Amino acid sequence: MIGMAREQRLAEVFMEVADSLTDDFDVLDLLQRLSIRCVELLDVSAAGILLADPLGELQVVAASDEHARILELFALQHDQGPCVECYHSGTARTNIDLNSPRATAGWPRFANRARETGYVTTHAIPLRLRDRNIGALNLFQAAPHRLGESDIALAQALAGVATITILQQRTLEQSHIERTQLQTALNSRILVEQVKGILAERWQTSPDRAFFAFRGYARSNHLRLADFATSIIVGTFDTAVIPLPLPEE
Repeated sequence: MIGMAREQRLAEVFMEVADSLTDDFDVLDLLQRLSIRCVELLDVSAAGILLADPLGELQVVAASDEHARILELFALQHDQGPCVECYHSGTARTNIDLNSPRATAGWPRFANRARETGYVTTHAIPLRLRDRNIGALNLFQAAPHRLGESDIALAQALAGVATITILQQRTLEQSHIERTQLQTALNSRILVEQVKGILAERWQTSPDRAFFAFRGYARSNHLRLADFATSIIVGTFDTAVIPLPLPEE
């Protein structure tokens, strides 16, 4: 039954992708959903998608968990961490023991922060299509069990879905369009981060709860996250109509 449930969820993921690949789909929202699906399907604690900016430095564009400490952990890989190595080499790094000095010798600051956050294992899967590397999928585990070959293969498939979603086959040979898509995703993430702070302060709640209320309203009303965020930032949207997040427990 567990296997059938996982197969059903996987089918839903690919249906979500198929439904989203239109001329005007919201890439940020789809990547956010994919990061959440990674946690559901792979039994990991957190997942993040990082894209390379025009200077080749990794930036967070989606995360399964919007808590500041998790986002900071992903963002640390701006200059060090397994995703940096994975992005440059195009090769996956899996089942990395964060308690092993040897395994984490190249990025001690990242490893220390990951352990402090409660994680014991991490994985980095390249966002790669043919000879193009555009970023990496980062997975974290709080429990010390290894991901098996089938789970790693599924993680690579989900990373492939993310890559194709971003690039889209029809733009693969148009590098200027590709760069525009990547930069748009990065810019959109910045707007969303600003709105999280605005709404969290306005509602006296956590950024995590503010984000999910914001995203839930956007999806219910078919609004692109970046456009919706912009309207809130500039003050043209009345946030009083957004259902308030549940109070902190």
